[in-house]
Amino acid sequence: MMKKIILIGFLGLFLGCSSGVSKDDLNLLDGYWEITRVTLPDGTVKEYKVNTNVDYISTDGKKGYRKKMQPKLDGTYETSDDAEAFVITQKENIFSIDYKTELSEWSETLVDLDDATFSVKNQEGIQYDYKRFEPISIQ
Repeated sequence: MMKKIILIGFLGLFLGCSSGVSKDDLNLLDGYWEITRVTLPDGTVKEYKVNTNVDYISTDGKKGYRKKMQPKLDGTYETSDDAEAFVITQKENIFSIDYKTELSEWSETLVDLDDATFSVKNQEGIQYDYKRFEPISIQ
């Protein structure tokens, strides 16, 4: 009985650490996203209630880009021409978003992804949680 409990515990730990993302989910990244929370490796959490910038993500297969956008009250957006190009790579059942700009290279592991939310964790162990952005239109 004790061996079964230990086996179930290890199985739960293993499944809990695996990515909750499938290849079919990757197209869900397309769209506007706002950050909701950052969790540091020591467990410290910073909540974001209001954002002046949102991320726009566009994918084409396993390639894409991310741009910072500033939503306006009329439902439009302001942005610069700056975009962070990325490639999505897969190792076993884990997907990573690998960025490369003129100034830097970095990678984020997709932790979760669904219609309304997604999370990534960077190489320093910092997790970023996002929700789909709902624009406010005041006319």
